[in-house]
Amino acid sequence: MWKNTFTVDDALEFIGFGKFQWKISLLTGLSWIADAMEMMILSILGPQMHCEWRLPSYEVAFITSVVFIGMGISSSIWGKISDNYGRKTGLIICMCWTLYYGLLSAFVPVYGWLLVLRGLVGFGIGGAPQAVTLYSEFLPVKARGICIMLIAGFWAIGAVFEVLLALLVMPTLGWRWLLGLSTLPMALFICLCNWLPESPRFDVLAGRREKAMLTLSRIAKDNGKSLPQGTLIAFKQVNIHFHAPVCWFRMKTLSLFGNAFSYYGIVLLTTELFQAGDSCRRAKIEPSCSFECRYLTADDYRDLLWTTLAEFPGLLVIIVVIDRIGRKRSMALCFFMFSLCIVPLYACIGRLAITILIFIARASISGGYQVVFVYTPEVFPTETRALAMGTASAMARVGALITPFVAQVMLRTSTYLTLSVYCGCSLLAGGASLVLPIETLGRGLQEDAHSVPALFPVCLIGSIRAGVSNSF
Repeated sequence: MWKNTFTVDDALEFIGFGKFQWKISLLTGLSWIADAMEMMILSILGPQMHCEWRLPSYEVAFITSVVFIGMGISSSIWGKISDNYGRKTGLIICMCWTLYYGLLSAFVPVYGWLLVLRGLVGFGIGGAPQAVTLYSEFLPVKARGICIMLIAGFWAIGAVFEVLLALLVMPTLGWRWLLGLSTLPMALFICLCNWLPESPRFDVLAGRREKAMLTLSRIAKDNGKSLPQGTLIAFKQVNIHFHAPVCWFRMKTLSLFGNAFSYYGIVLLTTELFQAGDSCRRAKIEPSCSFECRYLTADDYRDLLWTTLAEFPGLLVIIVVIDRIGRKRSMALCFFMFSLCIVPLYACIGRLAITILIFIARASISGGYQVVFVYTPEVFPTETRALAMGTASAMARVGALITPFVAQVMLRTSTYLTLSVYCGCSLLAGGASLVLPIETLGRGLQEDAHSVPALFPVCLIGSIRAGVSNSF
């Protein structure tokens, strides 16, 4: 069965999924929980700052946007670090960075310092997707789609935990304690990171085959299996060229933009719409005084919790369909479902109906958002996979950067225009997902640049490499 040589992919397929993968799921999942909590806190912090510091809506929106600016700047940089020095190294450094500035932001005295420190927190969070890069490189082909979707469950856990924490902390201790306590998963990850191994794929490409063999032996021992016989090699070249059209890059960018724009948009819209009441009074959400505010109530937090729980059914549905209809169709299905749930919000409906529609919309778009983290690592080779994940994350952050000004500023001018922007963007992104020429269902992770689509590395990786190298 086995020849005299084998690759990391061959070894992982031979060993299979087992105890080792469960343990690394839990550890990398901690970084995903930390990422989700830092993102979810944005929808809670905005209304509080608006009331406590008497901030106008555009300054409240900028508290959210500055985080995404930091993420957009750093995502490719963290990818470059992870490709050059290791996935483990990049992930640990970004978690330490985020923990430090996350704690400092709990002690900010004025608005300006809050922007600076939250921007630095965003710079650190930009490296969190490297957890998916690291995790995916320990998985056999058959288990990869479902397992990456399952680790996305940690994101949902983090989002729910943040709302529960806010429900307990905000009425008594306030937002500073919430910011400080939200860093606990990062602190726990850093305490446990010594166990985390480096990716054997990275070690092989870096010329450290002995270290890669030790890691593979450790995986085999934990799983109660043996390694295949033979010598470990970098890769067995299989040229699988996809002749992508010129619009490939544009379609992928639109899909990534739409994912982040819609996901973070519905997160921010949730608190804004709940504060406004039923939709019969929401044609224009504007207090009588520009600095008049409404603190989030216990009912608001409970409804926010219900809509956040939508992450779980969305994830379960995608787990069922992703290996049946493929990655592209799964993304498109999520976008179209999101748009379908936005349309009834134009009508005069009550708070319960709003909650149900937001629940389904968030379930749909959160599922689609996680499909991206399955799809992207499968397209790119090991030598540029971390950089590709970082670059894809940076593209998504452009949508996330813009969405606060739609969900928190435009909403106060016209609710219907705001809903139209989200509905239209989601429809465009769904169409873009369908026309992507590459379907990665059933493909192994590519080890070398000869077995990936020619256009995408040339257009994206080459230009990003040049840009990032200039910043080092």
